[in-house]
Amino acid sequence: MCPMPEPRDNRRKPERARAAAIERLKGDRKVRAALFSIFSNTALVALKVAVGLATGSVSILSEAAHSATDLIASGIAFVSVRVSDNPPDDEHPYGHGKIESISGLAEALLIFAASGYIIYEAASKLRHPVSIAPGPAFAWGIGVMAFSAVLNIFISRYLRRVAQETDSLALLADAEHLRTDVITSAGVLAGLLLTRVTPYADPVTALVVALLIARAAFQLSLDAFRPLLDARLPVEEEAAVQEVLETHSCVLGYHKLRTRKSGSQRHVDVHVQVDDNFTLLRAHEVSEEL
Repeated sequence: MCPMPEPRDNRRKPERARAAAIERLKGDRKVRAALFSIFSNTALVALKVAVGLATGSVSILSEAAHSATDLIASGIAFVSVRVSDNPPDDEHPYGHGKIESISGLAEALLIFAASGYIIYEAASKLRHPVSIAPGPAFAWGIGVMAFSAVLNIFISRYLRRVAQETDSLALLADAEHLRTDVITSAGVLAGLLLTRVTPYADPVTALVVALLIARAAFQLSLDAFRPLLDARLPVEEEAAVQEVLETHSCVLGYHKLRTRKSGSQRHVDVHVQVDDNFTLLRAHEVSEEL
């Protein structure tokens, strides 16, 4: 039997106030994480450029280019997480959440550009290989690559955790950048050590780095396109919506269930069938409860 609603008062205001406070806290966390990523990437770019120029290593310079795109991506993520949480307005009645998807797509394009640059430089070095002489600069190269890999392990895990807790595609894209940075830094480190055996190790490592970067960019592009194309929510999330509809005592049936995602927000619309004798006010109360 469909129960009558509680008297209409301000019973929903505390719930909405708590929800708004939680969203503000999530927004603050996203901004802090994006700023942290910007600072760390700035330091890594400066270190890699300095050591790459000192050693003449194309793989270290390619890593500097990769970190530079990470820095730009972190800046894009910072802007997008600030804008995405702005409330709906007259021009954007569904809010601004899709800017995170646009941000992820822009970051993917930057990674593709970086991989193209690395391939060009590595091909040049393969035609004219250059040996990297052991010495202080070589030791600095080893140290910077090891430091970069370890630092990015912690930062990427931190960004991924915040991204999952706040459902931020922009931060997830940034975490993916840094995760590939860990792999590529380890590859460059191995390439530097192998240059003692053959001068071709450095450019070959750079090519492997480029392919790994391009693969990450392709996956990131797919993740960014889904919300932009208004793809439906994952099956388990739609199942949760269906469970609410099917277990509510006032719902006689439903159809035309449509779902989509915009940033961290989910949008659901559905046609719900209720008792013909319901007043418009009662039907509206049921829709709010749902």
